[in-house]
Amino acid sequence: MSDAAERAAELLREHRESIDRLDAILVYTLGERFKHTQAVGKLKAQHALPPSDPAREARQIERLEWLAKEADLDPEFARKFLAFIISEVIRHHEKLQG
Repeated sequence: MSDAAERAAELLREHRESIDRLDAILVYTLGERFKHTQAVGKLKAQHALPPSDPAREARQIERLEWLAKEADLDPEFARKFLAFIISEVIRHHEKLQG
């Protein structure tokens, strides 16, 4: 293997290690987020509040789109990602109220 190919293989390995660490961070962060949304869902169920809050959801999507732009991430991807998370949270809240 040439020096250039060896260096490319090393760079690839380093990028993949970083990706693996970031994937772990994402999973643990989502786990922590869902612990809080579960607590919110329980409070909503105890106090007969609706499982969704469209005004807050709209604010959160707007905020995430802004953060995505700041992070040089496609805002449309960020919006879709948050919409997916919100739909999961609402589904959990509805189960708690069922």
